[in-house]
Amino acid sequence: MAPLSWYFDFVSPFSYLQTHRFRDLPQGRRIRFVPVLFAGLLDHWQSKGPAEVAPKRVFTYRYLQWYAERHGIPFRMPPAHPFNPLKPLRLCIAAGATAESVEHIFRFIWAEGRAIGDDSAWSALCRRLGISDADARIQSLEIKEALRRNTEQAAGRGVFGVPTFEVDDNLFWGMDATDMLIDYLSKPTVFNSPEMQRVSTLPEGVRRKV
Repeated sequence: MAPLSWYFDFVSPFSYLQTHRFRDLPQGRRIRFVPVLFAGLLDHWQSKGPAEVAPKRVFTYRYLQWYAERHGIPFRMPPAHPFNPLKPLRLCIAAGATAESVEHIFRFIWAEGRAIGDDSAWSALCRRLGISDADARIQSLEIKEALRRNTEQAAGRGVFGVPTFEVDDNLFWGMDATDMLIDYLSKPTVFNSPEMQRVSTLPEGVRRKV
C-alpha cells in the first residue's frame, strides 16, 4: 500500500497532538512525513492562522490544554507562540524527515515546552538528533530548497493548513479529521454517496468582500 502523506509544521500544536493518534491508523499503513511552512500556505491562500485572531488565539490555547489534559498527552506550551519554525523544519529535513526525528522535535517543543529560539535549547535538540553540524546544514541551499519545494507542492495539491493527511488525492485537514481518515481507509467509497457528491460541488451563494 502507498504511504499516507502527512503535511505538518512544528509551529502547529495540532500537528503534535495528531501524532498521538497515529496508533489508531490501520496497521501496515506507512506515513510519509512532509515538513511544510504553514506561513507559506497561509500566504498562498491569503488566510490567517488561529493565533492571528486575538479571541481565537485565547480559545485555541485553552482548547489545546484541555484536550491534552483530557487525553493524557504530555503538553506544555513553549514560552512564546507563534514562533519561527524554519530552523526545526530544516533540521527535520536534514535528519531525513524520519518518524524518529519528527517525534523528537515535536516532543522537545510541545511536551517539554522548550524555546526553539534559545541557543542552548537549540544545541540540546541538535545533540538529541545526533546532528553536530546542524547550523551549517540548515543553511545549505539543498535543505532550504527542499522545504520551499515541499510547501509549494503541498499548496499545489490543495493543502491549506496543517496537519493534513493526503490519500488517494483526498485531503483530511486537522487533528479532528483523524476519525474521518480512519473511516475512509476502511471504506474508500465513503465519499461516493449522493449527498457527499452534492456537498462536494455545492455552489457559492455569496462571497464576502475583503
